Amino acid sequence: MRKLNTRSMQSILALSAVLLIACSACAQNAGGGLSSCPPVETGTANSPEQKPAFAGQTRACAVKSSGAFEVTVLATGLNRPWAVEPLPDGGFLVTEKAGQMRIISADGQVGEPIDGLLPVDQGGVSAVSGQGGLPPITARGQGGLLDVALSPDFKKDRMIYWSFSEQREGGSGTSVARGKLTANRKKLEQVRVIFRSMPTYNNGLHFGSRLAFGPDKKLYLTLGDRFDRGSMRPQAQMLNSHIGKVVRVNPDGTIPTDNPFVKTEGALPEIWTLGHRNIQSASFDEKGRLWTIEHGARGGDELNLIKKGTNYGWPVISYGEEYSGDPIPGGITAKDGLEQPVYYWDPVIAPSGAQVYTGKAFPEWRGNIFIGGLASQRLVRLVVKDDRIVGEEHMLTERGQRIRDVRQGTDGFLYVVTDQPNGELWRIAPKR
Repeated sequence: MRKLNTRSMQSILALSAVLLIACSACAQNAGGGLSSCPPVETGTANSPEQKPAFAGQTRACAVKSSGAFEVTVLATGLNRPWAVEPLPDGGFLVTEKAGQMRIISADGQVGEPIDGLLPVDQGGVSAVSGQGGLPPITARGQGGLLDVALSPDFKKDRMIYWSFSEQREGGSGTSVARGKLTANRKKLEQVRVIFRSMPTYNNGLHFGSRLAFGPDKKLYLTLGDRFDRGSMRPQAQMLNSHIGKVVRVNPDGTIPTDNPFVKTEGALPEIWTLGHRNIQSASFDEKGRLWTIEHGARGGDELNLIKKGTNYGWPVISYGEEYSGDPIPGGITAKDGLEQPVYYWDPVIAPSGAQVYTGKAFPEWRGNIFIGGLASQRLVRLVVKDDRIVGEEHMLTERGQRIRDVRQGTDGFLYVVTDQPNGELWRIAPKR
């Protein structure tokens, strides 16, 4: 074997140093080594000692969309909008957290509040309205009028579903109501509550509250853990509580007979999955599978592929740490029988609203997951391959706005609402 001279050795060492510097921001794999591409997030994790369970579970390769797009502000003056739901005619239903629902036309004309959805008073609880109205809402903290979804048969039945934090005995809880939109689109009729989460709790945090109809025409609802570390958080693991769950009901609120815990003694039959912290993002893909994204504490935001009857681990396993900086009790990230997230973020993106893109306007984005970022003030795009995340892009960061929801319109464009007192509705379309 030929010996290397001093000059050759120096060249090799210099090249090695260059490669090491070039890869200093590369993603870390499950074994603690370095992958060959830099991630979007290069900051220090809140829990750097925690390692992913498999390669690519966090800090996937940074990607950038090749197709040009433009963002148009369609409407302004919205009062902390929480959800946007495209209508078949190209318009949009938008909920405002304080207790109003409006229709915005395709060209951005903001309608008057739909009759019966009364804003809350300064004390935090609305009066009970009359015919077509909504039960008491509490807009305390993170609560209020939250998500909205159209019936799978909306063109025929004109039914609308919405979630809200309802003031009840003992505190508040997440509830779902439905009503029929009148032909003039100014009022809701035949309104009734079809689901009430239990138990109630007297704070204004972690209501969850995304609604999504599956291809099975069942309604899936996400429910938070209500934040409290003592009495509430442990209930995410209990089958006799709705806390920290995804539930599944029929459109009229009755229980599907094929739910996983229907025959489990002591279990609430609505429960579909358990072990969640606070899911505010949910979307079905083209294969009919539900993807959710839930808030972690400091670190530990999770993307999960929801599977019937599965336990997603909170608070037994989790990435990240408490807001205080203390370890989450137990301090473990994996345990037999508990599902790992497909992907997690540390630091967090503070996720709210999601859309698995299925449209034709952006062929490059087909099958990608878009997620609104609140504290991170961005739109996050995830590239999915074989149920793993192989790329991540952070978009619209230059706008510096909290993105509360993102949905795909009938035209294949994306529509976003921003979380602020003067909230906006944006359209993301291919650049002309």
